[in-house]
Amino acid sequence: MTRSFDGIGYDDFRRMASDESLSLHERIGFPDSYREGYEAAIFADIASKLSNLDGASKKILDIGPGCAGLPSLLIEHSVARGHELVLVDSAEMLAHLPDGERVIKVPGFFPNCEAALDEWKGKFDAILCYSVFHYVFVEAAFWRFLDYSIELLSDGGQMLIGDIPNVSKRKRFFASDAGIRFHQSFMNSNDVPEVNFRSVERDRIDDAAILAVIMRARAQGCDAYWLPQPATLPMANRREDILIVKP
Repeated sequence: MTRSFDGIGYDDFRRMASDESLSLHERIGFPDSYREGYEAAIFADIASKLSNLDGASKKILDIGPGCAGLPSLLIEHSVARGHELVLVDSAEMLAHLPDGERVIKVPGFFPNCEAALDEWKGKFDAILCYSVFHYVFVEAAFWRFLDYSIELLSDGGQMLIGDIPNVSKRKRFFASDAGIRFHQSFMNSNDVPEVNFRSVERDRIDDAAILAVIMRARAQGCDAYWLPQPATLPMANRREDILIVKP
């Protein structure tokens, strides 16, 4: 049976991190089928967009890494290159992640952890926030999250807000022939998904929200780009990425 993870927040994830009845993917809000076997491809896509992850001795921040396989890949990548990697999440999540040289775990709810992060203000070469922004959108101070992240970036720094569920993209997909076939195969049904382009879905990110993030970042002197995910990723038909670059 597929579990539902709608309507959960930071405190729920803290509890889920210690729930032995959940798999590691379920503890970060995903059914196993959505992440099992995909993490290497997901990390390769992240690395292709966050090019500052390459090189040596960079400063990297991961906001909300969770406790499944993806942050372990980032830790391995960073340790091999001598990066300083800062991981911000609940103590319960961070406890599941391996330690490593120059890996710093900061327990807390971003962006409400300035006291722990201000020493890196203007110093991070790369910031990753993956599969997290839709929770921030509902639960956190939306603009303060973005504004403080930009303050933390170095000159030439990059921020990837990745794996954003975009309800507008989802509607376009499920209104298409390909989307109908996908829905019918997934649901094992002949039903046609109901799509209403004129409805606004409360607490959901849509095209307008993504454009607002891009324009907010550009207003602060950054370049910002709306990027697709490769079709090989499990939710590429309804999720997208934002890349912010500080010149």
